[in-house]
Amino acid sequence: MSKHIYFVSDVHLGAPSPERSLTREKHLVKWLESIREKASAIYILGDLFDFWFEYKHAVPKGYVRLLGTLASMADQGIDIHIFSGNHDLWYKDYLEKEVGANLHFKPHRASFFGKKYYMAHGDGLGPGDHGYKLMKKVVTHPSMKWLFSRLHPNFGIGLALGVSKHGGNHDYEHKDNGDWRYQLHPATEAHVLEVLEEEEFDYLIFGHRHALVRKKVTDVAEAFVLGDWIMFFSYLEISPDGPELKQFPLEEKEKAKES
Repeated sequence: MSKHIYFVSDVHLGAPSPERSLTREKHLVKWLESIREKASAIYILGDLFDFWFEYKHAVPKGYVRLLGTLASMADQGIDIHIFSGNHDLWYKDYLEKEVGANLHFKPHRASFFGKKYYMAHGDGLGPGDHGYKLMKKVVTHPSMKWLFSRLHPNFGIGLALGVSKHGGNHDYEHKDNGDWRYQLHPATEAHVLEVLEEEEFDYLIFGHRHALVRKKVTDVAEAFVLGDWIMFFSYLEISPDGPELKQFPLEEKEKAKES
């Protein structure tokens, strides 16, 4: 039996509250266990955490169920790939050393079952959004990381989580209505066309927009947006038959904890 490749994005663990984050974390672990025997690789395309920062001797507490599961899957021989997003852009090497993950900070290319794939979180790509692009350059500069590391973890992590919760691009109160009517964001579509002018790809995969999209962009290429693990509980599965967007919905008792 051929092994499959899986993509997921925008889980935002840590928000909007520890209780609701834990519900989603447990559900994500349940999904990971359900694909363990079929998976050869798992790609997490950014914003796994609502905030992440690695101090010299400390990381944000929690997430032990998820990190332990990912580590055991890596030990089993499954390739774990974690992309930085606009919320968790301060990774260092903790997840590489402790989980065995491969970290990515820019778009990545790969081939699966004879098809070419382009993948990225999706923030700051395409035209416009100059304010965000400038802000990202500033906050990812080594001097900014050094300055933030001077803050005590209790203050620094608490401050960052508060800012993220009130300034994020996700709606924790929204529920999936089952309608995949969302279209590619204009900036994402412009970036897709720019990429395809330079290099041919069969499929292009993005997170970030919290929409669930599959769209034919040329006669050959298709673009996907992965949804999220807040409203859609969605993922992409790649098999020899091609890619397919799927969902792993919360059970009723889990929904009650989310409400």
